[in-house]
Amino acid sequence: MENNLIKNHKVLYTMEEIQKRIKELGEEISNDYKGEELIVVCILKGAAFFTTDLVKNIDCEMIIDFMRVSSYTGTESSGIITLKQDLEEDIEGKNVLIVEDIIDTGRTLNTLKTELLNRNPKSLKVVTLLDKKERRVVDLDADYVGFSIPNKFVVGYGFDIDEKYRNIPYIGYIEN
Repeated sequence: MENNLIKNHKVLYTMEEIQKRIKELGEEISNDYKGEELIVVCILKGAAFFTTDLVKNIDCEMIIDFMRVSSYTGTESSGIITLKQDLEEDIEGKNVLIVEDIIDTGRTLNTLKTELLNRNPKSLKVVTLLDKKERRVVDLDADYVGFSIPNKFVVGYGFDIDEKYRNIPYIGYIEN
């Protein structure tokens, strides 16, 4: 499926490949939390698409909550993490799963994990759809990874450039 919303991009993962991998992640998470309640924390806005599809594939009792942080301007991380929306749920003593769209430098996720660990959850794990390890500046790994990707700027399936192109139904990358 070609998309004319943005020029100079190529498909990295099709919609079918994404859904297949999300189903596998959901099964793995379901097994790990069998018989447990889970608070799923969607990191807005990028992880909204991934979270929606992921929770449909997790078979356990759950509450979904949202946080919104920002660190990007255009195609570059500013390195400054701003918390724009906090959780409504109290996570003390609860199993928490952070749902990220991508781990790039790791700064944002490191800040989030520190913040949430200070709230004394029973457990805290991270699932990310994309992991871009070669850009990492913080020693950090996700517990569940959809795809490891090279250092490319991705767009579509929730990934944006200045809030645009999230609606492309696959994950593409910008060709220079």
